[in-house]
Amino acid sequence: MDSPSRALCLVLFMTVCLSGSASAKDPTLFGVGPALEEMVARKEVAGAVTVVVSKDRVLGLECSGLADLASQRPMTPDTMFWIASMTKPVTATALLMLQDEGRLRVTDPVAKYLPEFEGLKTPSGRPANLTIQQVMTHTSGLGEAGSAGAKAARTLADLVPLWLAAPMQYEPGDKWKYTQSGINVGARIVEVVSGQSFDGFLKTWLFEPLGMKDTTFYPEPDQRARLATAYTKNAETGALEPVPPMAGFGSPDRPPQGHAGLYSTAKDYARFCQMLLGGGQREGRVYLSPEAVRLMSTPLTGELPTGFLQGEKQGSRGANYGWGIGACVLRSPHAGVAAMLSPGTFGHGGAWGTQAWVDPVRGVAYVLMVQRANTNGDASEVRRVFQQAASDALGQGLR
Repeated sequence: MDSPSRALCLVLFMTVCLSGSASAKDPTLFGVGPALEEMVARKEVAGAVTVVVSKDRVLGLECSGLADLASQRPMTPDTMFWIASMTKPVTATALLMLQDEGRLRVTDPVAKYLPEFEGLKTPSGRPANLTIQQVMTHTSGLGEAGSAGAKAARTLADLVPLWLAAPMQYEPGDKWKYTQSGINVGARIVEVVSGQSFDGFLKTWLFEPLGMKDTTFYPEPDQRARLATAYTKNAETGALEPVPPMAGFGSPDRPPQGHAGLYSTAKDYARFCQMLLGGGQREGRVYLSPEAVRLMSTPLTGELPTGFLQGEKQGSRGANYGWGIGACVLRSPHAGVAAMLSPGTFGHGGAWGTQAWVDPVRGVAYVLMVQRANTNGDASEVRRVFQQAASDALGQGLR
């Protein structure tokens, strides 16, 4: 047995011994539960579900606080969450699966699959010639769909003319700017190339094989009953106040939007992370080639500053990050939420505070599920506290 494996076994043994609630089914990591309970006590979140995994086992699964304050419904391992932009790496996976099949290349022009893009012009009047890689790394300059038209869309195909009608924002490749339309272009290309609806493709190719039984664009009634309520923190009183479900997602008459449409559980998304930790494999089944995982986990954006920590309040960390196909990549760790992560860690957060980060160097992934509106989840104290507590529990042996 190699040194990392011996260290991992030791950590698991100590964790079970030190935590009275630990079990072979749902192990806990010493210190993670109390750290999250403190966040609940401070009303940063109503509750949370956290999972830490290696490529082949669950190292820690914790449930803290409440999924709904009014009914006092507790968080459980099966609590459902709107994961918002954590959908993006899933969309990237779909495209990369098709690349592995030889049916597309991410360097291909978008117009090869969506001919409507052939006439798209940049702000300077040049042909845009956008590539799949550009739309999936937020460097395309593509415009966003207008809100009125987007509300009327029933399929991803309905959104295509809306993207093309919007003025391009900048010359392709000139900057990084978070662009939802680009990711949905990727989802539409999956439909065109595969001949399946985007949600159908993911269910058949990814969710069912991985055992992600609660990951869906369209929650069933029993899944809706398990949805965590979203809250925002009142700036004056500090109280957590419920916010309505996000409009435009979850209804069968809306498109399966690749930028933010999925609902999931912590356990389900942890399975997805295990596949990425395994270099594209899980439990003997190959989902992605090593090259496909490399394209997701390696910066393809050159020296452009990227990410959601570029402001002065977040420490001006744009140079610390790059972007792969559908995922943010940590170039160099920094104080705060990345202090415990290794260079090359990759992942994504969601609008309501959900987070998932895969650290290939340490061989672990961190999954945080909360529902807190109006917060930069990438920079949140909840994320930092969770990751630090988990990292401390794992100890020096996995560094």
